[in-house]
Amino acid sequence: MVNLVAQTPCAGLLPRAIGGLTLTEVEAGVITSVAPLVGQAKPVSQAVKAAIGIALPGANRTTAKGGVRALWFGNGVAFVMGAALPAIAGAALSDQSDAWAIVQLDGQGAEDVLARLVPVDLRAATFKKGHTARTMLAHMTVSVTRTGAQTFQVMAMRSMANTLVHDLETAMTGVAARG
Repeated sequence: MVNLVAQTPCAGLLPRAIGGLTLTEVEAGVITSVAPLVGQAKPVSQAVKAAIGIALPGANRTTAKGGVRALWFGNGVAFVMGAALPAIAGAALSDQSDAWAIVQLDGQGAEDVLARLVPVDLRAATFKKGHTARTMLAHMTVSVTRTGAQTFQVMAMRSMANTLVHDLETAMTGVAARG
């Protein structure tokens, strides 16, 4: 009989340290997609806040409290990470916990690494802590969120975990070689 063992999307791929940069896997716990029905955005956001202590974010932003984060994920959709949500009237909820590979890129030069791969201006002057964007990283659709001065969270579909790590590692090596 086969013995199945659950693995994270980046099992065996991370962590990586190159130059002053690190790439680690983020285990977000429960991830729930929240899509308010038409005209229900405000009451749904209030219900989420009552349930977990944070409201749904505006476009291209995040809200967070403790280990719980709500992340804008597109027009009319947010991901709640780190806390289970009860059923919420006026919203479609979907468990996304196993669907995403999430990595954290940290260190001096993190912006330079992402500048090689992402067609969005991620410099701190325009993309501040708590800002998020749905964009492309090389040829993959991703979500990029600034979580610190030189720290970014990158989310890609679980099936793209190996490619995500490879592309980031290649860019990290290039940035490190400049120094």
